[in-house]
Amino acid sequence: MFACRRDFRNMCKPFSIVLIADTPRINPQSSLLVKLDRRKSKEVDNMIREVDGDGDGCINLHDGGAEHVISKFRIQIFMYTNIHLLCRREAEEDWVMATSKTVMLAKEPIPQELWAMKLGLKLLQERAKVGSFWWPYISNLPETYTVPIFFPGEDIKNLHYAPLLHQVNKRCRFLLDFEQEVKRALASVKPDSHPFGGQEVDASSLGWAMSAVSSRAFRLYGEKDQNGDRIHIPMMLPLIDMCNHSFNPNARIVQEEDTDTMKMQVVAETAIKEDDPLLLCYGCLNNDFFLLDYGFVIHSNPFDCIELKYDGALLDAASTAAGVSSPNFSAPAPWQELILSQLNLSGETPDLKVSLGGQETVEGRLVAALRVVLSSNVETVQKYDLSTLKSLDVEAPLGVANDIAVFRTLIALCVIALEHFPTKIMDDESLLKQGASGSTELAIQYRIQKKCVIIDVMKNLSRRIYVIILP
Repeated sequence: MFACRRDFRNMCKPFSIVLIADTPRINPQSSLLVKLDRRKSKEVDNMIREVDGDGDGCINLHDGGAEHVISKFRIQIFMYTNIHLLCRREAEEDWVMATSKTVMLAKEPIPQELWAMKLGLKLLQERAKVGSFWWPYISNLPETYTVPIFFPGEDIKNLHYAPLLHQVNKRCRFLLDFEQEVKRALASVKPDSHPFGGQEVDASSLGWAMSAVSSRAFRLYGEKDQNGDRIHIPMMLPLIDMCNHSFNPNARIVQEEDTDTMKMQVVAETAIKEDDPLLLCYGCLNNDFFLLDYGFVIHSNPFDCIELKYDGALLDAASTAAGVSSPNFSAPAPWQELILSQLNLSGETPDLKVSLGGQETVEGRLVAALRVVLSSNVETVQKYDLSTLKSLDVEAPLGVANDIAVFRTLIALCVIALEHFPTKIMDDESLLKQGASGSTELAIQYRIQKKCVIIDVMKNLSRRIYVIILP
């Protein structure tokens, strides 16, 4: 992985990163709340305070006097635009040209899913700049993040889930390659033009910057494009980004319509009692995104899912194991092939990635494909549109026997997916009881949740079979 050093404690020392159990801040000498007060860049409800939990601060409500509750719709934080850290679209080219060729690398090579690196470069530049306006904010950022790119190699393997391993390896490879691009671009830069104050930029510091942005930035409305439509851009919002995540938040971010200021407000969605944390929803994301970008796992995440490849041989094996006679997923009839093409599961450039879990329980394309391929009656199938065939809530459109065969095949597919994990849930829980901690604990919790998703899908499908066969 990366060579990690424990030297990065202030802007005058080399960029580095370290993985430790707790996550101290870069320069935790005073409260970010106090520092922002001095900047006169925000207005904060006097009942809000900073709390150090895991070393990565959060904010909650405290007894500010006679009042012990923040009422619904009350503004908790009002933040002026001068403290947002972002790359403005119209100024981005000037900023790129004003620093060095290094930042110009962010114009093309960075993959779309690694958008955080572009803003991360600006964050690194501000961290290196003496007297940076954002130093009070940057000094309160964690020294490291519990994201998988900083896991030891063994704990990356312990995730036991190929799609996530692919993403982790992709990010690590990108950072290592980008480090070389940065070094080549900086080789001929004069010291007084160095965008990072002469400090070495390596994969470790790039990873820190990318993780800082991905775990804290909000994608909110920015400038308008040529058509007058607002563009979502990532921006870091000091103090606001200390609100923790919940799918049932007690607050939300409201943007003012004033295009010149883009002021932000955090408004209470419910009455908030003393010592309650301020909670925002980071998005309806699965655990892959939460772990990759934020460094934590949500237990019983209703949006978590597992990815599978639509593969004829695999589905034939699952159907056979489920007792379905003569499955033909590997060699569908021409009329079935046509419908599979409409589902984008066949043809020249199909999207073969399907999912189990989440809000759909089973991805609609997979449900429709199984219903079609396990049916031999073309006339019956042609009576229904794809939206009907995709829906689990439409009971047995192609007949009871067809849906039972579909559900049993899916359950068998779940069993196969579970068998691909080298450990069982009871094994994982035993490891946790033995005292696994840090990245090892996160990896185990992650794979437990993936297995729970599969088991929940199996239970859901079993209930559906039971309902169908009831007299």
